[in-house]
Amino acid sequence: MQPHQLSPEDVLQHLQTFRSGLSDKEVQARRRQYGYNEIPEAGRQHWALIFLKQFKSLLVFILLGAAAISWATGHEADMYVILAVIVINASIGFAQEIRAENAVASLKSMLVPLAKALRNNEKVTLPARELVPGDIIILEEGDSIPADARLIEAKNLRAIEAPLTGESVPVQKTTESLPAETPMADRRNMLYKGTFIAGGYALAVVTGTGIDTAIGEIALSLSKIKPDKTNFQKKTDALARQMAIIAVASAALLFSIAYFYQQGTLDEVLLVAIAAMVSSIPAGLPAVLAIVLAIGANRMAKRNAIVREFTATETLGAVTTIITDKTGTLTQNTLTVRKVLVPDMPEWDITGEGWSPIGNFMHDETVIDPKDVPALAQLLTICGWSNNSDIQHDKEKDSYKLIGDPTEGALLALARKGGFFPKQDTSIQKIDDLPFNSNLKMRATLVQNKGKKQLLVVGAPEKVLTKSVQVSTAEGIVPMSDEWMHRLRHQMDEWSLQAMRVIALAWHEETEDITHVEENHLQNLTFAGIVGMIDPPRPDVRDAVAACKRAGIRVIMATGDHINTAIAISRATGIIDGTEQHQILALTEQQLLMLDEKEFEQVVHTTNVFARLTPHMKLRIAEKLQAGGELIAMTGDGVNDAPALKRADVGVAMGIMGTDVARDSAKVVLADDNFSTIVNAVEEGRIVFTNARQTSFYLLTTNFAEIITLIMSILSGLPIPLTATQILWLNLVTDGVGDISLATESGHGDMLNQKPVNPKENILNAEVFPFLLINAGLMTLLTLAAFKWFLPDGINKARSAAFIVMAFCQLYNVYNMRSLQLSIFEVGFFTNRYINVAMIFSLIVQVAIIEVPLLAQMFHFAPVSFGEFATLALAASGVLWLGELYKLIRYRRSTK
Repeated sequence: MQPHQLSPEDVLQHLQTFRSGLSDKEVQARRRQYGYNEIPEAGRQHWALIFLKQFKSLLVFILLGAAAISWATGHEADMYVILAVIVINASIGFAQEIRAENAVASLKSMLVPLAKALRNNEKVTLPARELVPGDIIILEEGDSIPADARLIEAKNLRAIEAPLTGESVPVQKTTESLPAETPMADRRNMLYKGTFIAGGYALAVVTGTGIDTAIGEIALSLSKIKPDKTNFQKKTDALARQMAIIAVASAALLFSIAYFYQQGTLDEVLLVAIAAMVSSIPAGLPAVLAIVLAIGANRMAKRNAIVREFTATETLGAVTTIITDKTGTLTQNTLTVRKVLVPDMPEWDITGEGWSPIGNFMHDETVIDPKDVPALAQLLTICGWSNNSDIQHDKEKDSYKLIGDPTEGALLALARKGGFFPKQDTSIQKIDDLPFNSNLKMRATLVQNKGKKQLLVVGAPEKVLTKSVQVSTAEGIVPMSDEWMHRLRHQMDEWSLQAMRVIALAWHEETEDITHVEENHLQNLTFAGIVGMIDPPRPDVRDAVAACKRAGIRVIMATGDHINTAIAISRATGIIDGTEQHQILALTEQQLLMLDEKEFEQVVHTTNVFARLTPHMKLRIAEKLQAGGELIAMTGDGVNDAPALKRADVGVAMGIMGTDVARDSAKVVLADDNFSTIVNAVEEGRIVFTNARQTSFYLLTTNFAEIITLIMSILSGLPIPLTATQILWLNLVTDGVGDISLATESGHGDMLNQKPVNPKENILNAEVFPFLLINAGLMTLLTLAAFKWFLPDGINKARSAAFIVMAFCQLYNVYNMRSLQLSIFEVGFFTNRYINVAMIFSLIVQVAIIEVPLLAQMFHFAPVSFGEFATLALAASGVLWLGELYKLIRYRRSTK
């Protein structure tokens, strides 16, 4: 039998323990059996494994093959260059992932460092990791729960279980036994590791530690979820295959044609073909893609999104669906009073957020001072004094922290907004307190107020209403009538439908000289009013959700909270926007379990709000969407979110409020716990993909132009226009500098106004081929023209001219590739300083390699005059102007 089915005494007997606690000898024996009370940290990898992971790429394997060919043919220098590029690429990825791991580690805090327990019939404080099943633990208000435990004593105990269940309202606990089929979220006699005590006192026996806790079971299930290749890894593998096929095919074609036409010796033709193949396999591409990802990850970090999995940088830009938790993700995880009603008075709206004392009482946009309204002042007095919570101000962070129950904290914040600060008020003295009782569903405080004793009561509206015999109104105190009962219940129901938690307040002047509060004193109350509170959405979430919709991204709420609350928050954040008149607004897990697979698939693709979900159902929803071709980002902060976070294409965890299990399961961690940060990260991800695509296009265009030039030269009966060394130099310097500078490009226009890139769309696609053919064709034509023009002056002079034209065509092509749609005049010549620095560097290097005698001799170049050099460089600019013409024609055609 499970612990929640047993009585307290039966649980103690089952675990072979006593109320006085275990002996030291028994503790040692149980630790050998169960181990320490800790969950293995799955997210942190050894640095060596992180480094080796960087080499797990098809593109890297192809480059290693190219390095082997270079070594076999005597081109050791090329081999060293390729190997150096591979190491640089791995180092960039390694440095980024280590930086991310360190950033996440700095956000982490231990779940429970210490615990209070009974050992050898003595109360001791010990590290929580030393607890074993059978230990008796003591818990009080504000304590974190160090292990799963069965209650054996409880006094007015309430626990916050949001990290595990997603429900933000404290759960009332009891020691009574429960049926075997009771769901975990409804096991009122159990406490769970990683949750918190909101109020009351408890004595409990530990039933599970470490991996045998509810949190531990979720962590264990995560190890069974095998990570697939990321979307970006799949695309780069496809890119590697495409470029390898192009390189091998073009080199084979070049060798066949040269050999058939007998252009050059066999050794020379073979070396040129091998050089062309090696240059066609872009050795610098892995490093450039790593730089693109690193720049994107760095930009994301500046916008509070820490990337733990390097390739998740791009994948974020391609997501089509975001599945988000509610509590602490869309909402602020702070109960806030939004409405106040004193009978027969206007309904006041309350402004202000969280636990801050800053806020106004408003009606019809008119601000009132509560102290000017006696009945309202009395209600706020009850809020402030019938209260055991405390709100502390952190002056350094300029933030407020709650100590105690969130409901009482919301009432205290309301009182402070009205100018009532109990700690500073000496006119009222607290005499006695009756904490919240689950049977009464009320709490009460006895105070001395200006010479009179008053009983101040807070509780569930229906309970307070039935105990009230009078009503405090604008005209004074009047008897409670059926009409008043009906009016007040109607208001309560209306607020409840808005997913507000309604709290009633009342008071009673004591005529007897009592010194403590008993349950029988809660009679003949004067009803003071009601307040409506809610865990409000984060201020910028609505705009973030709207930005997702503009970007073609569907937002789904998947929460463990109640369905009415889920619908209300979904309306407030725009997830439900009023266009769903003939659709299902929300479904619970119980409703989902009644559907067959076809019906389940249909509602998952049409319904945007799911409530009362277990971790398993969140995972099932994510997997069903992925099976339908969706690219999923899952956001959350609780342990219950962890399985879906790991299964998602991109798991996004909250860094501050999030649990360690959630952070370890995610690929991205939000340092500010703000949902809108993920929208910023999506924008950066789209820039990353665009830069990866434009860089790859650039390399393909230039490499394709080199191959076509060599082939056309041979077919025209001309000598080979570039030597193997010259080709490799072009690949190393011109391509290398150009593609790295393109990796730094920022986004042009509003990336979030575009639809997501199809997850199955490769980096190289049909979009590039018209542009590729036009540019490569012109590069070939200009290079061959220069070669033929200078050929009468000698082969070395002709090759020098061909080299200059090809090099400058590639440099001008960098400006073409800054945007595949926008003109360089729209983008701006000087908006990316790295491009201009790269151009200046390349220009200096090209002049030096031809004009410096030692370098010219090494590469077999002949001197070129300044006028000839300038003319050739100017002629090469035709690539830029042709690219501008292509964009202009295509843009006009696409807008017709």
